[in-house]
Amino acid sequence: MNKKDFNEGLLGFLDASVTPFHATQNMCGMFENAGFIKLNEVDRWNLQAGKKYYVTRNDSSVIAFTYPKNAKAYVMVGAHTDSPNLKLKPNPVIKEHGVVKFGVESYGGLLLNPWFDRDLSLAGRVNFLNKDGNIDRTLIDVKQAIAVVPSLAIHLDDKANKDKTINKQTDICPILTTNEDFDFNEFVEWQLDKLGIQGVKEIYAHELSFYDTQKAAQVGLHKDFIVSARLDNLLSCYVGMLSICSVPDDKPMLFVANDHEEVGSESVSGAGGSFLENTLRRMFEDYAQYVEMTRSSLMISADNAHAIHPNFASKHDKEHAPHINKGVVLKVNANQRYASNSNTISKFMKVANELGEPLQHFVTRSDMGCGSTIGPITATRIGIDTLDIGLPTYAMHSIRESAGNDDAHSLYKILVAMAL
Repeated sequence: MNKKDFNEGLLGFLDASVTPFHATQNMCGMFENAGFIKLNEVDRWNLQAGKKYYVTRNDSSVIAFTYPKNAKAYVMVGAHTDSPNLKLKPNPVIKEHGVVKFGVESYGGLLLNPWFDRDLSLAGRVNFLNKDGNIDRTLIDVKQAIAVVPSLAIHLDDKANKDKTINKQTDICPILTTNEDFDFNEFVEWQLDKLGIQGVKEIYAHELSFYDTQKAAQVGLHKDFIVSARLDNLLSCYVGMLSICSVPDDKPMLFVANDHEEVGSESVSGAGGSFLENTLRRMFEDYAQYVEMTRSSLMISADNAHAIHPNFASKHDKEHAPHINKGVVLKVNANQRYASNSNTISKFMKVANELGEPLQHFVTRSDMGCGSTIGPITATRIGIDTLDIGLPTYAMHSIRESAGNDDAHSLYKILVAMAL
């Protein structure tokens, strides 16, 4: 796939994947189109050599894999579907001071300031009692700007440009309307009605998040940058998804996209859970074969990497400061916050060098912390040699992040070549 088509597809994927549920749904659609067979965890599997499969958990995590005959060593790619956001509380409606606003929780390590004065919409999963008296669930996406978090005017906050702090409980609640007759259940039922779901008896629970309605775009004098919400880590999800769809069926490859990385991965659908291990054990029912496979395979944990910020260069180790559009980043941390080691780095470098694709190194300043990934968690749980890599990014965990228009396509070419 050429870079132009690759990036156009990326923009569409970013816009459509407004929550982890929607990202997973969209990836499943891609896998279906590519001939992958859907599995269900509650069913007994009858895997057939030469075919390829996918399976989901919690509607927000997905694993896809080829299943060649006598496959032992897999190339695995890991990413995560979640991004920092404002998540609705169970009883969200607050009516005061002439407006209706929603109470929210800050999900993950959210950079809060950019959420002010943005056109916000709402999406996620809703569980309800349907007209037949059964529990049902569906995804909703309002797809229009319904809320805003207005800034406090500079006249009322003379320290706004000097010392700005944000209270997560009181300062960041999105405002929806001045009509205080607003009813939340009616609002949700309106969204269900738009999907053709009628006769709902009761709304049981929801997992809804706000998102910025501004579309993903190529920005810059020469369209140098991909600018969008949720680049961390839908960028890697897109690359991993396309990579496994581009690999022949007789090549052993697996892609996993877990939820809840931004909050520590400790969940049923997170990398700290059993999803990947359960799937691999069902692929290799004989324990000895399972261990042989895990010890022969390579996990590539693909997440974003901090590009050197041209206005804050001192925040980086100058010898390990990646640049936008200068290639995939190899992430190293002596304290195992990244799982890379010399063996896994060498395997990746060999393929990239053979393709002529550039690589960079990232090591955080020794007096600063670094972000976490699913890499060390997966390596610990599965016992698989792991490499942490990333794509250079500005403004990580902001409502709108920036990456290069060259780097993701470069990673795609390397991953496909590693599986061949």
